[in-house]
Amino acid sequence: MTRKAFKYRLYPTQPQARDLERTLALCRHLYNAALQERRDAYKKAGRTVGFYEQKRSLPEIRADLPEYKHIHSQVLQNVIERVDKAFQGFFRRVKAGQKAGYPRFKGQGRYDSFTFPQASTTGVKLQEGGKRVLLHGIGSVKVKLHRPLEGKLKTATLKREGEHWYIVFSCEVDPQPLPENQEAIGIDLGTNPHFLVTSEGEMVEAPRYFQKAQAKLARTQRFVTKKRRGSNRRRKLKMRLARLHRKVANQRKDFHHKLARNLVNRYGTVVHEDLNVIGLARSRTAKGVQDAGWAQFLAILAYKAEEAGRRVVGVDPKHTSQDCPVCGHREKRPLWVREFTCPACGASLHRDVAAAINVLARLGRAPDRRWARTEPAGMGTARAVP
Repeated sequence: MTRKAFKYRLYPTQPQARDLERTLALCRHLYNAALQERRDAYKKAGRTVGFYEQKRSLPEIRADLPEYKHIHSQVLQNVIERVDKAFQGFFRRVKAGQKAGYPRFKGQGRYDSFTFPQASTTGVKLQEGGKRVLLHGIGSVKVKLHRPLEGKLKTATLKREGEHWYIVFSCEVDPQPLPENQEAIGIDLGTNPHFLVTSEGEMVEAPRYFQKAQAKLARTQRFVTKKRRGSNRRRKLKMRLARLHRKVANQRKDFHHKLARNLVNRYGTVVHEDLNVIGLARSRTAKGVQDAGWAQFLAILAYKAEEAGRRVVGVDPKHTSQDCPVCGHREKRPLWVREFTCPACGASLHRDVAAAINVLARLGRAPDRRWARTEPAGMGTARAVP
């Protein structure tokens, strides 16, 4: 069994939207209070407050603060669990010698979801054949199920994105493997002009959604900074800016899903470079790397492959773009050199195609032929020569 998420748009009425916002605000206050309790207990008494101790105090909170009575008890328990997970991550990073990052308080606009952990039994119920969903403390809310739910429902998360609300169902589903496929492909990820190049010579142009929207985003951001803090004009401009960023993110995610599905359907094994995406996102190529969204694409590719019974393998990326896939000659070249002729064997190669072939070779599945470019640069194809 695997977990799969299904995200649907909600269409609450104005009173329901206010109830959702109020529930979110109360959950945020509880999160901050639980965090403060742990900090104070350790600073003042050297004592650690754990998950179960804080969980046992929830009935008292509901008794003393009437506003919390309208929130499902399991939603409140999940808030305490989030605090506990934040501290678990903090201690894990401390032990590993990494940058610890002590858990932070959630300011307004920094806490955007709450969860029903046992949505299959309590708190959430689909109505009218999936046209509405009954939420505890909120009421019957219109929902658009653009695709049917699968498997066994486990949790439901209400999520705010800008002025929109979504519900994310997490379900346990049975794997649906595709027919067995022995074909393997190597891929080389890039930013400009190609997002992905395969070992077979196929080239996928980088859409660069953020770059295309950058001028409009910058202009809107300038308008936001010129407006007085707390004013309605500033609030409306911030909402407009959030919509622009959300559109870019949705376009990028849609592109990643379609490309990953195409690869998984066609090949049994997809081999890629095991890149340090976080490190690259802090380098001089950061803007291009973040616009391409390599980490998100590889995560989507991995889970689609797992569901389909296919393999995604990461290999060592060192020297993949410097080695000749025909003879193995290694020569360092500047990044602007895209086409080159190997000085050792004379093979004419596209740099990214050569890198993709080398990536595939590190899995032991390289073609038993010599590869060379035969078309002009930019045609996006390559073929083998004897």
